[in-house]
Formats: sequence, structure tokens, C-alpha cells
Amino acid sequence: MARPHIEPFVELNESYKKFTLPGFSPAGSHYKVLSLDTDVGACTLKMRFDGGYKRKPGMSYSDMELFILNGAMKIGDQICREGHYLFVPAGYALGAIDVPQGCEALVMYNDGEPSFLESDVHHPLCLKEGFVSVNGYEDAPWAPGNLVQPSVASGCLIKVLHYDVLTEAISFLYCMTPEFMQDNISYHDCAEESYHIWGTSWMLQFGDLPTGGYFWRPPYINHGSFRCKLGTIAFGRTDSKLHNYFHFNPWSNPDENKLRAAAHLYRQRPQLYQWVASDGHNHPHGPADFEHPHYQSDPQVKHIHGHHDHPHHHHHDHD
Repeated sequence: MARPHIEPFVELNESYKKFTLPGFSPAGSHYKVLSLDTDVGACTLKMRFDGGYKRKPGMSYSDMELFILNGAMKIGDQICREGHYLFVPAGYALGAIDVPQGCEALVMYNDGEPSFLESDVHHPLCLKEGFVSVNGYEDAPWAPGNLVQPSVASGCLIKVLHYDVLTEAISFLYCMTPEFMQDNISYHDCAEESYHIWGTSWMLQFGDLPTGGYFWRPPYINHGSFRCKLGTIAFGRTDSKLHNYFHFNPWSNPDENKLRAAAHLYRQRPQLYQWVASDGHNHPHGPADFEHPHYQSDPQVKHIHGHHDHPHHHHHDHD
């Protein structure tokens, strides 16, 4: 997902625009762009559907996610109210939509630009089993933050709404209880995004994120420490496994964090690291680690890198 870093962004300060893309109903829907991949058109939108809005059954060429922020939307025979979440696989023929009194929702197109093809039959290649429909407020239980490892501080809870078994991407609700606090800095291998449904939290690098606040954060960007005085509930999403790298250096940059993550991989899974880092000739370029600056002195690392064991008679582009 080649989306730029957007943080902090408060969409309540922006105005809606009419949603007029080809294939969609010509009236009654409005949008705000929260983030956009300009290469493929994948995006996260906040949308408003006016009372009386209708759409016939149809499918998208992209996986789509929808979270109802307020109001109600009838989809097929199901009435989806505040807190309802849907994951709609590409090619899945979603039932007709009817919005009797208006609603607002987060709408995410994960693989390409928004698209709609009228149909009441699923595409033959659609992964129909991937469809999810659940009310996140009523049907999904809260779990401790240690669902993600290493665990965040006590006081941050999570509800998993969708999990991709291949990529380990997750869509979830999370809350910070009043007076939540975490002092360390963190970053991840995945991109992550969040929308504050209610409440304000504070982060060292980016300040306050209030109700209506949003971020799209690419991998390896420092964030933290964290504070939340009155509590917060938010919708979050990642594009792959959410692993917490914790440290206490707020000045490290994404490139340094990538190298530190590689060093972490070496310590945990040295054979995998050797395979990943080797450049076709078993000669990886050594990552740095500001928490373990002397790890390359380990005899195993020296042996893998070969910097101290044999002279160099071949050329590297970076030389």
C-alpha cells in the first residue's frame, strides 16, 4: 500500500464532496478521502449516505470493508446499525442497499479504486467464504492488548473484526481506558491506520488526536509514548502482521528501524535471516541495532557476514 504518511488528520474539519464515480448511484452519497494510494487507487473514505439513498445489488473489483459510524443501512435483508462491520471480498455480490434515514460509514477499498458492477450473482472466482458481517459493538468480545505481541500496556483492549490467515492483516476496534499510559516508543513492519470514533489520545511525536482524528502510518515510523486521559474508542486496520517493536529512542528514523527489525529477525531466526539477507552469494549487508550495537561481534554473525573471514574480490554496486 503505497500511501503517504498522514498524521494527524482531523476529518471533521473537512467538507464532504459528492460521490460521482462511474457505476455508482448518481445522488445521495458523499465522501471525504482519508488516505489514497495514487498508484492503484486503493483508499479509505468517510462516506455519508442521505436518507432515501438506494443502490442495487452488485460487486466490487476490490476487497471492500465497511464500518457504520452512525445511523442504519439495510443491506439485502439485514439492517446494519452503528458499529456494524462488513468485509466484502472482491467479486462478492452484496445485496441491495437502502438507507431510510441517513448514515455515515468508513469505507475501504483495499486493492484498487472504488468500483461497482451491478449483479446479484457472485463472480466465479470470488472467495465467498471470506465475507464477514458482525456488529463490533454487540457481537465481538473485548480482549486484552496482549493479543498482539509483545503486549501493549494494561488498559488498551482490542476486538478483532477480520483476520486474513495469509497476510495476518487485521481489522479491529480498540479502546484506551481513562488514564491509559505507555512510556515506550513503538513501530511495526506493517502499515497501520486508525480512525477515532470517540475520544482524544496523545502521542509524543504527533500531539492530540481527537474524535474524527485519523492516521495512515507506513511501516517503521516511530510513535509513542502514549497518553489518554478520558478514554478512546477507535477503528484500526493493518496490512500484515502487527508486531510491536518497543524501544526508547524517539529520534531513530525509519531506515534505522528497518535495520533494527532485521537484527531482531537474526537473533530470533538466524537461518531465515541468512536466507533473506544474502544477495545471491551468502553475503548479507549487516543491519545495525542501537539497542545491541555489538551484536555483529557474535562469532555466528561474523561467520555469516564473512567480513572478517575472507578477503573481498568481488564488486558491490554500493562501493
